[in-house]
Amino acid sequence: MNWSEEHSTIIAGLDLGTTKVCAVIAEQVAERPPRIIGIGQHPSEGIQRGAIVDAEKTVRAIGEAVRQAELMAGVEIDSVYAGISGEYIASLNSTGMVAVGGEGGWIGAQDRARVLAAAGVVKVPFDREVLHVLPQEFAVNGQRGILDPVGMYGVRLEASVHVVTSSVAAVRNICHSILRAGVDVRGVVLGGLASSYAVLSEDERQMGVCLLDIGGGTTDVAVFVGKGLRHSGNVGLGGHNVTNDIGVGLRTTRAEAEQAKCAGVPSETVALIVAARMEEILALARKQVYTALPHAALGAGIVLTGGGAQITGAVALAERVFNMPVRLGEPSGFEGGAAELAGLSYATVLGLLLYGMEQQKEKNQTEAQGLVEDPFDSVFGRVKRWLQPRD
Repeated sequence: MNWSEEHSTIIAGLDLGTTKVCAVIAEQVAERPPRIIGIGQHPSEGIQRGAIVDAEKTVRAIGEAVRQAELMAGVEIDSVYAGISGEYIASLNSTGMVAVGGEGGWIGAQDRARVLAAAGVVKVPFDREVLHVLPQEFAVNGQRGILDPVGMYGVRLEASVHVVTSSVAAVRNICHSILRAGVDVRGVVLGGLASSYAVLSEDERQMGVCLLDIGGGTTDVAVFVGKGLRHSGNVGLGGHNVTNDIGVGLRTTRAEAEQAKCAGVPSETVALIVAARMEEILALARKQVYTALPHAALGAGIVLTGGGAQITGAVALAERVFNMPVRLGEPSGFEGGAAELAGLSYATVLGLLLYGMEQQKEKNQTEAQGLVEDPFDSVFGRVKRWLQPRD
């Protein structure tokens, strides 16, 4: 994170996908929307379904994507927010309660931090690490549905949170690869959460919405109700499975299968193959959503994003499977000519930028209020300590 003399913020996002590694650099001046100033990408040959399978190829891809973005932007970056997704991600909902410690019973930022810390204390296996503790809602003296309790009066403060955990090995491998490419890790962010920052509106989060980010190897699932994340998960299938099916069905090469998949008007045979696999992916996502949240009220319907959402007929298939309105989630919230390069496949990396800017803003406010520890920093402080060589 760099600050120029004009008080502009330079921030970078890095999406480690099955199809490509993509780095994006943005600049924000004052309260204006961020402006994309650099984009770089490189084919991803060392990552499958969100997991690193070839460290050397991954390091090279990260280095090349970052180098391209820096050349386009005309700046050097020292850290990135990296997206993470895959079947090694798990989540659960938790609650916590504390007595209000503020003077005269008035709830302060310290009380809010304490109750979130209490709610985030969950039992996880030794090989897993808490990635996020995301507030859903608060309750003061039993009154629920409160989004921010700071400034209210009470004696008992409760919090409902969504806790996301990840494999320790997965986080270590990702962070180590980025560090070897010459860039520090500012934070590791759940891919579906990052995408939501770029494609969902506040009204959709409030009404209830399911975001499906269909990538090359996996599909991220994120359900928001009342502005809070209520469920996050992953389906281990994506656009590459569609390509493989076409290749087998037509007995053709992978390149030709990819071209057939992306055709605006596919042949009848290709359309049937695509529909079968896409319907399976959507049905698995639907089952996951309603298993976790049987009574989920998704007033805003379904939002599709990611490269796989660009497949012809994806919206119509999703409407049939979920029996509710479906739209494509185009990233928004940026300005500048480079923003024209952004599409559905850039949702995660652009969301990482917006997420990072919000985190920096919240950190500045936290420091101004005299709070010592940023929970976000504490998680990745541990990651960095893991990666340091031992004496």
